[in-house]
Amino acid sequence: MDVRIGIIQTAKELDIEVGSEVARDSLLAEIEAALATGDGVLWLTDKRGRRVGVPTAKVAYVEVGAGDDRRVGFGAP
Repeated sequence: MDVRIGIIQTAKELDIEVGSEVARDSLLAEIEAALATGDGVLWLTDKRGRRVGVPTAKVAYVEVGAGDDRRVGFGAP
């Protein structure tokens, strides 16, 4: 599953690919809880086990999508 985070005052985005074992609903609940405080850090773990922390005060938007739909090559629609 892909998570894209926009940061305030920068044009770049953070793209994090979360492992498939993480449930989408629990991930959304975790993100909402972190952003509700407004002064904490949103911590996410990617599929390789690396932890990424973003200060919640600097988050412009969060986009959660399914990363399993991408197909490349002759099988792509």
